[in-house]
Amino acid sequence: MQFSAKTDVGRYRQSNQDSFLVGELPDSSVFAVVCDGMGGHAGGNVASSTAAERIADEIKKNYRENMTSSSVKNMIESAVVLANLDITEEAEKNTELEGMGTTAVVAVITPVACVVANVGDSRCYRIHSGEIAQLTKDHSLVQEMVDAGLISQEDAANHPRKNIITRALGIADDVKIDFFDTDFVQGDKLLLCTDGLTNHVSDSGIAQIIDELDADSCAEALVALANMNGGTDNITAVVIYNS
Repeated sequence: MQFSAKTDVGRYRQSNQDSFLVGELPDSSVFAVVCDGMGGHAGGNVASSTAAERIADEIKKNYRENMTSSSVKNMIESAVVLANLDITEEAEKNTELEGMGTTAVVAVITPVACVVANVGDSRCYRIHSGEIAQLTKDHSLVQEMVDAGLISQEDAANHPRKNIITRALGIADDVKIDFFDTDFVQGDKLLLCTDGLTNHVSDSGIAQIIDELDADSCAEALVALANMNGGTDNITAVVIYNS
């Protein structure tokens, strides 16, 4: 498998509160984690980097060859819970960091399973035969409004309150995580990203770039297009190719 990863501050922000880590595991398995911090200049940076590093460290420490989907989910859950604890404890020690939090989207791909987990509105997509499908579901106010039939999915894309998320790491002692199993066959690609990308590049635009470009240039091209289309937020894209 090959990786393509890029993060960028965007065109208007003064600091980049996104964090990501991606790497290889035994038996040719792969993991990736993307986080989008919130809570002011310092708080967002600390929350996202703390979460990304703790989740990645726990996955690397606890992964074993040929883990089943159930075992991978348990491993991810433990990692996210510990990351949540790290953030809340850090905020309690430092009043300047009070209220900080972060989204998290995680993927672990093994020879027998592909497991995705998310908290917040950072997303994971699968691109198969040129077709893109969003695997995760946003934990956001506008998504709840869509689910309740109050607004359409099209309305949600430009809703003034679309930045309000309903789940995050660091905001409560308990954290609820959603898990998704998916196929990941040869030729497929998996994209993990923050809303700085999806706010400015359509799903079809994302699919076209990922399908046409190789791993060396794909993530950079996605970030460049998001900046060209507005770049109002930090932008992060991690693409995993099953080549």
